[in-house]
Amino acid sequence: MAQYTEIETAVGDAEVLLEFQKAGEATEAEVDAAYNKALTALDEIEFRSTLDQQEDELGAVIEINAGAGGTEACDWAAMLSRMYFMWAEANDYKVSQLWQTPGDAAGIKSVGLEIDGDFAYGMLKGENGVHRLVRVSPYNAQGKRMTSFSSVFVHPMVDDRIEVEINPADLEWDTFRASGAGGQHVNKTESAVRVRHLPSGIVCECQQERSQIQNREKAMQMLKSRLYEMELEKQKAAKEKIESGKMKNEWGSQIRSYVLDDRRVKDHRTGYQTSQTDAVLDGDLDGFLKAFLMNKTTVGIAEDED
Repeated sequence: MAQYTEIETAVGDAEVLLEFQKAGEATEAEVDAAYNKALTALDEIEFRSTLDQQEDELGAVIEINAGAGGTEACDWAAMLSRMYFMWAEANDYKVSQLWQTPGDAAGIKSVGLEIDGDFAYGMLKGENGVHRLVRVSPYNAQGKRMTSFSSVFVHPMVDDRIEVEINPADLEWDTFRASGAGGQHVNKTESAVRVRHLPSGIVCECQQERSQIQNREKAMQMLKSRLYEMELEKQKAAKEKIESGKMKNEWGSQIRSYVLDDRRVKDHRTGYQTSQTDAVLDGDLDGFLKAFLMNKTTVGIAEDED
């Protein structure tokens, strides 16, 4: 209701200024500014209307895995981790690292980030897929142009609003020493945990907390999130046909290219692109996120009409 009132007010202000401009009491620039303000408010409420699934309002877990390519690919995975970290902070989400596997020479082989806050999953769910980097590699002595890939998976993080039942007999637990920074306790105690859900084969691990008990609780929350997501996928598969134009959440589904020497980042699903490569890598992702969600809504309407 508040958003409707905001739009109604913005449109009314634009109409009044237009009348004033016709009477010579307002400038064309003032009318344009009021029009753009009304248009922005309308676009925002239209965008928010795309986040209409139950899981959209949940927090998110982002998993990033370096592809083939050694140090260059591990560095690209680290760059993506930093990009999502900065996006989350800029949008007032709480972000924390759940686990990390360092690269052999630099960067990371894999990392898990928890983005805590309302609608984090709804905003980020379109990031699933393979992200491609093209650049003159700082790790290549000949200064050659290199191509690297990293896969990104986004899962909804379930909370008390969603109940997921798990039989304890279906779980297999391991403990191990956490890797990376975190204090001397990391090297002395097996505080990190890994849980395997035997029926599904899903494995979740957490080394975020100092306490093994806390890590077990977080790993269970992650497992419930993965099982919940699996059930959502089953439901979608049962009621939707698979169209050739849709991207599958699997390795090889390249969704976006970051071509740094040409100063271009392009999303291959929506066609949205920008030349502001540095800004994107610093977390300016809203244009891509909104383009995906709005494009998905448009595709859904077209399917309903067929």
